[in-house]
Amino acid sequence: MPAGPALPSPQQLTLFDEAAPADDVPMLLPAAPNVAAATANPVPAPAPEFRHPRSQREIVLGSHRVAYELRRSRRRSIGFVVGAEGLAVSAPRWVGVGEIESALREKCAWILRKLHEQRERGRRLDAARVDWRDGTALPFLGETVILVLDGRITGARLHEAAETLPGVPRLTLHLGLPHAAEPAQIRDTVQAWLQRQARHLFEERCAHLSQRLGVRMKRLSLSSASTRWGSASADGSIRLNWRLVHFALPVIDYVVAHELAHLREMNHSPAFWDVVRSAVPDFEAARGSLRHEVLPVFD
Repeated sequence: MPAGPALPSPQQLTLFDEAAPADDVPMLLPAAPNVAAATANPVPAPAPEFRHPRSQREIVLGSHRVAYELRRSRRRSIGFVVGAEGLAVSAPRWVGVGEIESALREKCAWILRKLHEQRERGRRLDAARVDWRDGTALPFLGETVILVLDGRITGARLHEAAETLPGVPRLTLHLGLPHAAEPAQIRDTVQAWLQRQARHLFEERCAHLSQRLGVRMKRLSLSSASTRWGSASADGSIRLNWRLVHFALPVIDYVVAHELAHLREMNHSPAFWDVVRSAVPDFEAARGSLRHEVLPVFD
């Protein structure tokens, strides 16, 4: 089952297409009587830019200036790749720049849409990078948990507050680490704890849902795959990505049911989705969360 929030290679994830951004049309302000400054035309904003770090050429597409990397190769056609760095173009050595730029203009809407998608995803991933320190917040089972460095304890202990103020997380994860602990040490301690919680919860949900679906799971293992939430084998083996533990239980149940359903239907036919729906009737909402959420970056 493909993953949504991992760190993808260019265009690796399936995203919902959005319309290409419309050109900005500047609006002139009406002149105000006896006020000279009000009669001046507004200064148009500079055109947005997309610049590849290894760009050698640039072109204006719509209202955007796009600086792209041009690679010459033995291929027989012009190819475009939009990745995190920007637009890269591959073209045969015998194709002139004019023909290349004509092809770019022909694909203008697609290129700009993908560049905007990559830029927005980059912003979201930057925001998801974790500052591993005392007081950091992380998602856990659909809630927020606050990290607390507490050298008085050993290991990691989850505390649940009975009552909190509105908007204040009720979960704190106390780590047996000094306040001077290195970020990598905090990260590794938290990741080990999350993986333990994931295994315990996944075993429980697999047992519950396999009984509901009438299938037998023989073996469960955790995965750290960057592009898949889970997988199933005909021999009854299930693999689930430990990072699912960031999501609320309905999302976890959907992924578990998805993989267990493959033990009855090794395909994605209508019969397969009927099996999934029999265990998780409103699975579409959970699937949407998997596609759109950006999870913490463990680096």
